[in-house]
Amino acid sequence: KDESSVVEFLNACKEDIIDNLDDFKEKQEEQQAGPFPMPVKMSGLRRYEVNLLIDNSDSKGAPVVIESNPAYPNLFGTIERQAWFGALVTDFTMIKPGALHKANGGYLVIKALDLLKWPLSYEALKRSLGQKEIKIEDVGELFGMISTRTIRPEPIPLDIKIILTGDSYIYQLLYIYDDRFQKFFKVKAHLDDRMERKEDSLLQFARMISRYCGEQKIRHVDHTGIARILEYSMELTEDREKLSLELGDISNLLKEANYFAGLDNSELIQKKHVEKTIKKRIYRCNLIEENVKELVKKDILWVETKGEKVGQVNGLSILTTGDHEFGKPGRITATVSVGREGVVTIDRESKLSGKIHTKGVMILTNSLRERCAQNKPISLTASLCFEQSYGMVEGDSASSTELYALLSALSGLPVKQGIAVTGSVSQKGEIQPVGGVTKKIEGFFDICNYKGLTGDQGVIIPEKNIRNLMLKQEVVDAVKDGQFHIWPVSTIEEGMEILSGIKAGNLQTDGTYEDGTLFRSVDERLQEIADIVRDFLKKEKEESKENEGA
Repeated sequence: KDESSVVEFLNACKEDIIDNLDDFKEKQEEQQAGPFPMPVKMSGLRRYEVNLLIDNSDSKGAPVVIESNPAYPNLFGTIERQAWFGALVTDFTMIKPGALHKANGGYLVIKALDLLKWPLSYEALKRSLGQKEIKIEDVGELFGMISTRTIRPEPIPLDIKIILTGDSYIYQLLYIYDDRFQKFFKVKAHLDDRMERKEDSLLQFARMISRYCGEQKIRHVDHTGIARILEYSMELTEDREKLSLELGDISNLLKEANYFAGLDNSELIQKKHVEKTIKKRIYRCNLIEENVKELVKKDILWVETKGEKVGQVNGLSILTTGDHEFGKPGRITATVSVGREGVVTIDRESKLSGKIHTKGVMILTNSLRERCAQNKPISLTASLCFEQSYGMVEGDSASSTELYALLSALSGLPVKQGIAVTGSVSQKGEIQPVGGVTKKIEGFFDICNYKGLTGDQGVIIPEKNIRNLMLKQEVVDAVKDGQFHIWPVSTIEEGMEILSGIKAGNLQTDGTYEDGTLFRSVDERLQEIADIVRDFLKKEKEESKENEGA
C-alpha cells in the first residue's frame, strides 16, 4: 500500500482481466489454411507476466558491480526485438537491465579509459547522474537513425556511487577539459603502486604470497624463495626502501616458478626456481639488448674500457623496448676552440635532442661560468656530441658526463676510459640523482667483463642514488673482489678527481685556483682563449680603422 504506483498497476490489471475474460477460456487449436507453417501467435496472457529486471532479495549489503565493457547497452540496458512476419516487434518482457540497474543502491566500478572508448556511454552516464534516473533508450534513436515506433520504459530513480579507475594523466585531462567532471566525481583517491619496506609490510607480503599459492593450488614458497621475490619486488621499484604493489607481476612470477619447481620434483618453490624464472623472462625479451652488446663487443659501437683520453668520457643511457629496458654505454666527446659561440651540442643542432637535454647543457654551461668566470669573461667555442647516436637524445642524466668531458678538453688532462658516468648536474656543480642506475651499471659491467676486468673499472653515480641500487649477484661479487667499483659522488669536483686522478682545486678569493689542480689548468686555458679573442678583435678593429683612413 505504500507504493501507489504498484497499487495503481494491480488495479489496472484487475480491470483488464474483467474486460478480457475470453482470453482465459480454453480455445481449440486453429488449423493452418496454407501449406506453409505459420508462427504461433503470442498468447494474450503475456501482458500479465512480470519482467523482473533485478533481484537483490538474497544479497547482503549494497551491490558492487564491476563493468569491464561499458558500452551503452551494457550500462543502461536494452530493448530486445523479435522477428514476427518479417517485422521486429517487442514488448515489456524484452526489456533487459544494464550495469546501472544491477548496481543501483550500491557501487559501480569502471575503468575510465574503457568508458571513454564509448563516448555515448560517458555522456549518457553524466546525464543520468545529473537527472538521478536511468532511462532505457534505443541507441539508434539517440543517434537519430531510427524513428520506428517502440515502447518507452519509465525512468528508474538512480542512487549510485560511480568509481572510475585510471591513471593520473586521464584524470588531469578530464578535470581540465570537462567542466562537469568535477561536479560528478568530487572525491579523488590517489593510490600508490609502491609501499614502504617495513617489518610488518614484509610479513604481509609473505602472507599474501602464501595465500595466493593456496588459492591457486600451487606449491608454497620456502624462505629462500620469499627472500628472492622480495628482492624482485624492490627491483621493480628501483628502491631498496620500497616494495612493489604490482601483484599481477608477482603472481605471474609465482606461476612460472611453480612450473620450474615441478620440473625439479621439488615440494616447495625455492630461490633457484625464482631466479631461473627471472632469467628466462629476461631472455625472452632481450634480443635487442643482445644485438647492441654484440655490436659493442665487435667494436662496431665503439666503447673503450681501458687507457686514458682527453675530452672523452663514457656516458650511460637507458634503452626501453616496451617490456624490457637495459643500460647502454656510449662515448661522449668534447672539443674546444677559439671563438665566442659558447657550448654547442651537435645533437641539438641536428635536432636529435629533446628539451630536457637542452636544459641540461645550459645548466652545465652556467656551472662552468660560476667556477671560471669570476675574474674574466668566458670566450670559447665548445662542442659536445653523443658519438654513434642515431636517434633522439633526451633527459639530463648525462649532463655531468658532458661537463666532465668539457673540463677534460679545456684542461688538456686525460680521463680514465674504464670509468663510466651518470648523473645530472646543477648550476652549483651538485650531482643530482637520476633513474635507471642499476641497469646502467649492469650494462657497463657486462661490456667490461667481456673485454676483461682490470680492477680499475667502475661507474660514477650520484650519491643520492645509493638507495636505488639492486644489482645482480655477478656485479656484487665483482665489487667485493675489487674487480669493479662504484663511486658515489655529490659534486663535480669529486667526480673529476676520480676520472683524472688529479686534485680538482678550490676557488680562491681572487677568482683563481691553486697551482697543480685541474681547475687551474681549465682557468689558464680559458684565460688564454680570452686573450687570443681580445687580441684578434683589437687587431681587427685597428685594420678596420686603417681601411677607413685609406
